[in-house]
This record gives sequence, structure tokens and C-alpha cells, in this order.
Amino acid sequence: MARRNKFGLNLHPEVLKKNGRKQFVVLPYEEFVLIQERLEDAQHLLDLRRAVAGDKNEPGLSTNELRDRLGLARNGSRKRKPTASRRRKA
Repeated sequence: MARRNKFGLNLHPEVLKKNGRKQFVVLPYEEFVLIQERLEDAQHLLDLRRAVAGDKNEPGLSTNELRDRLGLARNGSRKRKPTASRRRKA
């Protein structure tokens, strides 16, 4: 019997019993992989939240400061460094 849970997963578990007690659950492989992916996503989200919380008191950069550090022009393209041919013309 398929069950949709609060995470939007449509699971088809097969419960195996031993001595009348639930012991194991068998899932189709695709559902198992999907659960693994969701767990990895959740772990990444937790890691990100911890990192952001740890940086709360760190000074930040403005967009313009970041562009300058990365050598980007205001429109997002790379700033041109003067080449030898351009320097000779000046």
C-alpha cells in the first residue's frame, strides 16, 4: 500500500515481521535512493545553517567590494587588464 508522507514521498514499504513483531522494512530501490538524496539535502541544509549562524558577527562585503575582489566589472564581465599593445598606444 502506497503512503504519501509530509515530505511528499510516495513510499511502498513492505513490513517484515519476526515472532509477530515488526522487524524490517523493504522498499523499492528507487524509493531508497530518493530517501538517501533527501537525507543528504537535509544534512547540507543543516551544515549551511550552522555556517551562516557562525558568521553572524563576521564583517561582510558589499556587492561592489566583492566585484572588485573578483576583478569583475559592474555589468558582471571581467575587467580587462591593460595589455602591452594597449599600453604602447597610450
